[in-house]
Amino acid sequence: MSQKSKFLSGKRIDPRPIKPGLTVTDLVDGTFQAYNAARLREGCHLLTRKMLDDDVTVGLTMTGALTPAGLGMSSVIPLIEAGFVDWIISTGANLYHDTHFGIGLDLRQGNAQISDTILREEEVVRIYDIFFDYSVLLDTDAFFRKIIAAEEFQKPMSTAEFHYLCGKYVAAREAELGIGRKSLLAAAYEHAVPIYTSSPGDSSIGMNVAAKALQGNKLMFDVNADVNETAAIVLEAKRSGGKSAIWILGGGSPKNFALQTEPQIQEVMGIDERGHDYFLQITDARPDTGGLSGATPAEAVSWGKIDPDRLPDAVVCYLDSTVALPILTAYAMDNHAPRTPKRLYDRREAMMDRIRAEYDKSERNEASQDTAREHAVHEGGMLDRDR
Repeated sequence: MSQKSKFLSGKRIDPRPIKPGLTVTDLVDGTFQAYNAARLREGCHLLTRKMLDDDVTVGLTMTGALTPAGLGMSSVIPLIEAGFVDWIISTGANLYHDTHFGIGLDLRQGNAQISDTILREEEVVRIYDIFFDYSVLLDTDAFFRKIIAAEEFQKPMSTAEFHYLCGKYVAAREAELGIGRKSLLAAAYEHAVPIYTSSPGDSSIGMNVAAKALQGNKLMFDVNADVNETAAIVLEAKRSGGKSAIWILGGGSPKNFALQTEPQIQEVMGIDERGHDYFLQITDARPDTGGLSGATPAEAVSWGKIDPDRLPDAVVCYLDSTVALPILTAYAMDNHAPRTPKRLYDRREAMMDRIRAEYDKSERNEASQDTAREHAVHEGGMLDRDR
């Protein structure tokens, strides 16, 4: 009898029948045997066995209408409070809709088959099967316009600083209403988790900021600060002896904004680095259309975004984030103790000092090289005069 192939060494598919009282861990480990269920199981293992080690800095990216569906409250806030997420890049829309809950407004389950013409006549706004009154938009707009009129907003700032200040006001409104923690902006403020938006003008928050600018408001989003601060977070994770993990919900601009931190460090700044260590993505995008949302971690290696030696620690699960995120969150809560929050927002200046210092030494830093050449010429002139 010939020897069995090494490719037949995998675990035998022999799940136990599902019965009452099954835990999420037993469900994932015992019944997620193949296809994207198996990829989700691998994602759960990558998250809890590697990404949540104390020395790993975890960045979460969010696209798609997750917060209106309640994912902020059910999953992202618990992840922040457990110290499982250290920094976030989100669409502005997710943060805008998150604020509805923090200021006491209601969103309701609805029926996606209802005529949108009728809904418009009833002043009901629809996000697929989520319904809410048009006044929810107006009240949230009014909230943002009021807070950004405050003196502390009258300057250019990174989106992390902007969202931190917004989180302070949302947390205060939650406390005033006595509704508990409903907003991830407020949770991120409390735990000093920086939140960035890669396209700050592309949401109702940005629209209100733009409108206020017409009235003389001085708030401006400093996108250069966003690019440099996010790169500094990743470099700090590596230089402090740790690792960097990117957890991607969906894809889009937030995905690229998180992954481009490594090309910013390597390609643009000329600083020695190899790429992110861990990659976990939940997506419904195909890779063959050429879009970034579906681009695989293997493709990211060619850009320097992912460390090629770490590709075994990359998982892509083709699944709706509204299904995968609660399962991943529940599995993490069951299988990993809370971590001490890294409070990266409070450490932004120190991290920027590190990346500036390394960039100053780089051959890609033309200003530093010009200064060095001028210094050499000056020293040469001094030597000539001393002869």
